[in-house]
Amino acid sequence: MDNHIELKNVTFSYSDGEEKRDIIKNISLGIERGSFTVILGHNGSGKSTLAKLMNGLYKPTNADGCVLVDGIDTRDEKTEIEIRRKVGMVFQNPDNQLIASVVEEDVAFGPENLGLPSEKTRERVDEALKSVGMYEYRKSTPHHLSGGQKQRVAIAGIIAMRPECLILDEPTAMLDPKGRAEVMDIITRFNREEKMTVVLITHFMEEAELADRVLLLSDGEIIRDGTPGGIFSDIKTLKETGLDVPQSTELLYELKKSGIDVDTDAISVEETAARITAAFHLEDK
Repeated sequence: MDNHIELKNVTFSYSDGEEKRDIIKNISLGIERGSFTVILGHNGSGKSTLAKLMNGLYKPTNADGCVLVDGIDTRDEKTEIEIRRKVGMVFQNPDNQLIASVVEEDVAFGPENLGLPSEKTRERVDEALKSVGMYEYRKSTPHHLSGGQKQRVAIAGIIAMRPECLILDEPTAMLDPKGRAEVMDIITRFNREEKMTVVLITHFMEEAELADRVLLLSDGEIIRDGTPGGIFSDIKTLKETGLDVPQSTELLYELKKSGIDVDTDAISVEETAARITAAFHLEDK
């Protein structure tokens, strides 16, 4: 397996007065190159901290823990720029990432800091804005844009640096359904067409359905690791961790509980309908 990011025995703690708190507890995992991984968990489970460990913003606080990006240890200060080139991060609130007064200047900020010549920066800015459908707004002022448009510009700013991996920390949490759909279309396209490694933190189950793999985090530990179908079919664990359950999955769960022999690993409405059809042998009628 070609791991793009690897965590080995990683713990992250901080002191709250005299008390030491472990936010991440001895996690070991690999993120495969080109994969789409979703991290789910209740508020305070450590999701954002785990994301920041993956791109070197945070370092493990235990001596024997390490995070490797393409084999590069994030604790090595001399490799910080290289890590940033490889792993881009998009945060929940785009206003925290948009710093310039013009859209194209904002997107140019990253490539300029990488030391690219102006003509190469121009090329990257145009390509990035076109890839997120925001090229026509290149001369606009960011604060005049909608939430979804701002987040697309924030993603363009990261894409312009040509990262191999994109980590997104609840990028759609502050958006309306239209804005969420716009951003998710972009994320899935980069993963499937550009083969970009994607790690998405979200609390929207319909977004997790799009992933190859789902990690369920609770109190700083990974308690489940599997496919979306496998994770969502474990209704009991999801509810115990305070997460919503997709309605289609819960329907199958309730049917199963009532004694009907139905497979519960469906996610979409279409898959759910197929499971129910098979359980009741409706195709024979």
